[in-house]
Amino acid sequence: MDLASNPEQSLQAREDDVFMAAALSIGRRNIGRAGPNPAVGALVVKDGVVVSRGWTAANGRPHAETIALLSAGEAARGATLYVTLEPCSHHGATPPCADAIIAAGISRVVSAIEDPDPRVAGRGHARLREAGVEVVTGVRADAARVDHLGHILRVTRSRPMVTLKLAQTADGYAAGAEHDPRLFITGPIADAFTHVQRALHGAIMVGYGTARIDDPLMTVRLPGMEDYKPLRVVLDRKLLLARHSRLAATASETPTLVIAGETVDDEAASAFSAATAIEVARVPLDENGRLSLHAALALLAQRGVTRVFSEGGPRVAESLLLGSLADEAIIHTGLKPLGREGRPALSRAARARLEDPAFYRVSEKAALGADRMTRYERIG
Repeated sequence: MDLASNPEQSLQAREDDVFMAAALSIGRRNIGRAGPNPAVGALVVKDGVVVSRGWTAANGRPHAETIALLSAGEAARGATLYVTLEPCSHHGATPPCADAIIAAGISRVVSAIEDPDPRVAGRGHARLREAGVEVVTGVRADAARVDHLGHILRVTRSRPMVTLKLAQTADGYAAGAEHDPRLFITGPIADAFTHVQRALHGAIMVGYGTARIDDPLMTVRLPGMEDYKPLRVVLDRKLLLARHSRLAATASETPTLVIAGETVDDEAASAFSAATAIEVARVPLDENGRLSLHAALALLAQRGVTRVFSEGGPRVAESLLLGSLADEAIIHTGLKPLGREGRPALSRAARARLEDPAFYRVSEKAALGADRMTRYERIG
């Protein structure tokens, strides 16, 4: 129907769009921290007024709908529920949200997208319709797919969503020559932006080379977020991470996982864990004798991780890009060139893949102080 010829329906569509935008914004409050569940947002609206709101709690429970309905109480009867993902219809650790919505007396549900989880996959919407609840779907669907990409990939491809982050000099280098001191490329604003991005992911991942050279902490250092500690992951095929590294020194207070190759034996893995308090997991190697990134990401998905922030350096970046495993890439470019030979931030093949419009598109550009940030999204 032409909305212009039906002002009442046009007004309703605009209202649905506005409230769904608000629900998406609320749902992002725990993005990266709601795993293994998606970070959903929900609003209960009655007569154009927001009665209550909810977002998925840390570690995935309670669900957003449950929180919003409990807060609304009797005011939920006859109201509209805006929810950024199809309400669940199966019995898991908690009862189905679809049943709670029906019991609360909600008369209309506006849902952004269907949940691809095979336990749901349209059944939640069907359950609501069978109970006489009006269901509208597809409002701000594209934005919802972006927000829920980690959940979507976990249930459809058995891996988390991956954000690749790299910093490069103006002439494209990530580091100087082999024995040069560590290169500090970006300024404080770009560095603070990186900490914000870390806070939006359930795990921070680096390769062994980056861990050895930079000796990073891989933590979120933002005011008010001192208690949030994403899982730190090191891809370390031979289990060579130094036992006196900062990661090892802080492993008792910040969860840390080393993913080693399956060739590392039980005795070596147990001794390393006993000495460092770092958990060790092992995965197969690929055809090139490197850690299988597919297997490593599948392992993280099995642990409930839905979003991974990779700061793993040029080699990991190349593997993620060429393997179509980087769903988003954030490239920070500093103001100054290195001015000499160094280590390229991206190999020629990886840069070609990132700049190929068949594989990636630029979704955002921004100035962060003197530095430039370019964000790419994977196509398909």
